Amino acid sequence: MGDRIQPLEWGRVALVTGAGRGIGRAVARTLAARGDRVMAVARTEADLADLARETGAEYVVESVSTVEGCERIVEQTVERLGPIDILVNNAGVLSAEERPIWEMESSVWHNVFATNLHGPFELIRRVTRDMIERRTGRIVIVSSSAGEFGVAAQPAYCASRNGLLGLMRAVAQDVGGYGVTCNAVLPGWTKTQMADDLVRQSAEASGVSFEQAWEDAVAAYPAQRPVDPDEIAETIAFLASDVASGINGQAVTIALGGVW
Repeated sequence: MGDRIQPLEWGRVALVTGAGRGIGRAVARTLAARGDRVMAVARTEADLADLARETGAEYVVESVSTVEGCERIVEQTVERLGPIDILVNNAGVLSAEERPIWEMESSVWHNVFATNLHGPFELIRRVTRDMIERRTGRIVIVSSSAGEFGVAAQPAYCASRNGLLGLMRAVAQDVGGYGVTCNAVLPGWTKTQMADDLVRQSAEASGVSFEQAWEDAVAAYPAQRPVDPDEIAETIAFLASDVASGINGQAVTIALGGVW
């Protein structure tokens, strides 16, 4: 191959974590619909089996929170589908046990980081070895606008999401000379189960209805609505495409014109 950078092609192998629901599921569906061969990863087999029936995607029931889990995910993907062309690090957790920093338990902090930051690190370091050798590849990290602006009583979530941005920018510098890109998307309030759970907690704490709490959450958005997971999926699909080869080391906020 020499030093020639190889173009990506349709029918590429895409590894998507957190693919059972929400943003990850939307990403898996979008990539599969355009002809990519998708390996979907999540912890709940029923969600993955349903996705596989809908899209034809392969799947692995596994957590990204351990080194062994990440190793198995990559091994299974390569064994069953071939070399990985696209990695979408979407899996993430928001613990209901988070508290103001002076009340935080160390175990909660470490558990959140295991999934939100350590997992992406383990997957990226494994897939990039082959990507740079083949001189082609796309890595997209799903962070959060909360990682830039912070949210009260969510120190682990915010810190881990911000850490993803530092990881993304460092990786972009490492791989940029090999035809590989690494970027991030920062969704604002998005209609997912995780967001529903958070809004429900806010509603209960504030004594308002669930519907009112959602209205309050997106009040600063000009569109006056939450982001749809498909809107994020289409942005990720673009960043994972050939035409986005000039975009590397960038964090794209998707918040309908809102700040976060």
